[in-house]
Amino acid sequence: MAAKSPARKAAAKEPPPSTPTATAFLTRLKSNASETERVKYDRYFPPAARRDGDRFIGVRMGTVFELAKAFVEMPPAQIETLLESDIHEARAGAVSIMAKQYGVKNQTAERRTELYDLYLRRHDRINDWDLVDLGAWHVVGVHLRDRPRDVLYELARSTDPWERRTAILATFAFVRNGELDDTFALAEMLLYDPHELVQKAAGWALRVTGGNRGRLTAFLDRHAARMPRPMLRNAIEKLPPEERRHYLALKPAA
Repeated sequence: MAAKSPARKAAAKEPPPSTPTATAFLTRLKSNASETERVKYDRYFPPAARRDGDRFIGVRMGTVFELAKAFVEMPPAQIETLLESDIHEARAGAVSIMAKQYGVKNQTAERRTELYDLYLRRHDRINDWDLVDLGAWHVVGVHLRDRPRDVLYELARSTDPWERRTAILATFAFVRNGELDDTFALAEMLLYDPHELVQKAAGWALRVTGGNRGRLTAFLDRHAARMPRPMLRNAIEKLPPEERRHYLALKPAA
């Protein structure tokens, strides 16, 4: 296992706050910021592609996650306040807290529902790929494992690409239980999605169904020729080389 960075070690050693508020989280977050780390984020989140007002202060995500552990008891109202921040790492911390809090052993059903509702109600602040990836599976998907899943189909029809990404990534929670129907149905809905990061997410979701090779290859036989290439490449990544070549050959070069 890789050793923790000094900043992450320091964050891990800090005791949990007596009052886990958004303000206290932001104070600790800012104390771990560095200009060197801020510049590194530009590679993964080009400034030209960011939403207006979104900014990074330069805190490693490992440190953000350590802080989220310390603030895992933050009340949902304070998590929502943290989501309002224009600091990207703060919103990442908010979604990480939601996911960790949802998974706390013996967590109440009422709190889990509150966290699920908060994720969907404030999806306007869960507005980039990494934020979706932190909560779509562990909050939305897990919550819907034994509930109706109509909301995922509503999200898949959204004009917001991050809501569409949530829809497909939430199904990871179902695939782990051997339930594949929603993954294939939503992937089919997203076949013509214009956003590359939604296409890739759909491909990842298809890839993890590979434990049932027959269903995956049947889907590919029907749709590979018209799937966006990022979706196709991710969907076939774990297939044998000859099968990958076969499906790629069905897709005309862009």
